[in-house]
Amino acid sequence: MADLKPVNADGDMLVIAHRGASGERPEHTLASYERAIDQGADYIEPDLVVTKDLVLVARHENEIGETTDVADRPEFADRRKTKTIEGQLINGWFAEDFTLAELRTLRAKERMPALRPGNTAYDGLYQVPTFAEIVALKRAKEAETGRRIGIYPELKHPTWLLQETGIDTVDLLVRQLREEGLDGADADVFVQIFEVGPLQRIDAMIDVPLILLIRPEGGPYDEPGMTWAGMMTPIGLSEVAEYADGIGPWMGHVLNDDGTPSDLVRDAHAAGLQVHPWTVRKENVFLPPSLRSDASENGVGNMIGLVKLLEAAGVDGYFTDDPGLVRGE
Repeated sequence: MADLKPVNADGDMLVIAHRGASGERPEHTLASYERAIDQGADYIEPDLVVTKDLVLVARHENEIGETTDVADRPEFADRRKTKTIEGQLINGWFAEDFTLAELRTLRAKERMPALRPGNTAYDGLYQVPTFAEIVALKRAKEAETGRRIGIYPELKHPTWLLQETGIDTVDLLVRQLREEGLDGADADVFVQIFEVGPLQRIDAMIDVPLILLIRPEGGPYDEPGMTWAGMMTPIGLSEVAEYADGIGPWMGHVLNDDGTPSDLVRDAHAAGLQVHPWTVRKENVFLPPSLRSDASENGVGNMIGLVKLLEAAGVDGYFTDDPGLVRGE
């Protein structure tokens, strides 16, 4: 690996492929990740959930009905359940109720077909990938391209899973990163979670960069006495810096409604934290009104304009569904 070109050797903002090139392929598939790598993304981002037999796999949520064809499989009809996950009542099929072999029989589908009808052409083609397969893809593409490719995994609902199922995904992830030799500060890995305790545990176990994700409202599930608003103050950010290396805030925390920067990037940098907001997407519905092309939700707006606003705000990187567009591929 010593002869590989470093991740983002030019020192520009990091381009983090959100669930792969999910603007062009069904998210969290090897095809989506490979497409993003080919388009020049610095990092690929898998959301990790877990199977019944303790294998980390990539899905947007542990509810898999939205992103696979499980609803069309009569052999799994009796697996449909209703669960309360972090205070939300959710009905569907859940990864932790399936073995890996059972998940392998399913096929991925586009999660937002109304917004991205072109992606539905790929429905039914791809399996649910394991985290190990994503690491293998990273290494194969590094060998092919001669450049380093980062991985930016997010653990989904680690505290809830531990409380409700007894499955410790923090331990599973740490063990796998160690086995893969990705447990050091120079391993081109960021680990991200919307919770405090799991990040603190990982910080005590391995030396990888850690990112506290921040939602638009509320606070971390595992710390009901905390609020995101309080954690984004200068004092709150200094406390975050005790166990994390950066924050992944919702875009609206970084940019005001008129596109001007908030104080968050300045305050985070003062605390020694990187800032990687989410998510840069091309469709009008995800863009500020001033950057939309028309009144349609799925029309393509001025996504590059949003990137320029983030650059002006001084962010260190950003999540995007469309790495090819921001890289000019």
